Amino acid sequence: MTSPTTGRATRTSRRSPAAPADAGRLSPAGVAKQPGTARIAVDLLGGDEAPAVVVDGALRAMRTDPDLQLLLVGPMEAAGALLDALDPADRGRVTVRPADAAVDMADDLTAARADTTIRAAVAAVRSGQADALVSAGSTGATVTAAALGFGRWPEVRRPALVAALPAVAGTVVLLDVGGSLEPSAATLAQHAVLGAAYAAVAHGLAAPRVGLLSVGTEPGKGDRARRLTDPVLSAAELPGDARYVGLVEGYDICLGARADVVVTDGFTGNVLLKAVEGAYAMAGGAPPGKAAPRAAALLGVAGTVVVCHGAARTDDIASGIALAAQLWRQDAVERVAALLAENRNLCMTDIEVRTS
Repeated sequence: MTSPTTGRATRTSRRSPAAPADAGRLSPAGVAKQPGTARIAVDLLGGDEAPAVVVDGALRAMRTDPDLQLLLVGPMEAAGALLDALDPADRGRVTVRPADAAVDMADDLTAARADTTIRAAVAAVRSGQADALVSAGSTGATVTAAALGFGRWPEVRRPALVAALPAVAGTVVLLDVGGSLEPSAATLAQHAVLGAAYAAVAHGLAAPRVGLLSVGTEPGKGDRARRLTDPVLSAAELPGDARYVGLVEGYDICLGARADVVVTDGFTGNVLLKAVEGAYAMAGGAPPGKAAPRAAALLGVAGTVVVCHGAARTDDIASGIALAAQLWRQDAVERVAALLAENRNLCMTDIEVRTS
């Protein structure tokens, strides 16, 4: 993913009674600040401008959050640059896991199996050295490494990347934004389930409204995958007391009046995400109090993973680290997985899309 804009995330508009009172109050890094130590593995070689931008972003994240601890995964010289810039009293909050190979954006996804920084970061989380990981490297390689290293949730065939977009009426959760490019009906239906659960847990939305992105709101609009998915979601029971509101269009994402969660395929979602960011850039920046997303969470694997833009800047990396820390402190991945498990008979095994 690439990001031509920067900014801060926005306050959500509707929350469940169980959400903290300050769940929408945002830290300078761009996500809600919550207490508790978080150990984040950072891929130093992920991104177009790595390792310099990653080091700067990690340094900014540490200065913003005194409870943050980092595991730097990459060359010792790059990690040393961050350590040298830290106050000596804070150097104990940083550890290093040496790794010298990176996955290039043009590499085949099988490169995720090699001894690379992203694989080492996944291994660090899996072994308990870190709580979550952040990478601005190849999205496909990161998703593949996470799926292989952590395993996928039961019933989830294709993990999804989820981003929070600012809208006039609040925040809209958009997925998929690049995790799975195939626009199959079964994947769209399953991602609607994931998005509903994530909106309820991570954003504290009570009874989130779920829409399916298409070229019109009338039944029957859209490609074959959407025509098959629409009636299935209309009859499905979704987790978090979510309700399906039908087909939505692109402007509904910017307005936020019809849906809190918008589901699409990863190809369309990634293009849409970049178009929104480009529109902000043309307008001279996001509106006051609004922001384009700067990182996306990976749903469907048994670990906390945040993917930053490939062209991430310092603020983007800092925001991604802060998001990973927030999700860990919320226990978001475990809570989403538990919510899906509680509702599996309703919203996972029953969502079967007939293809003929």
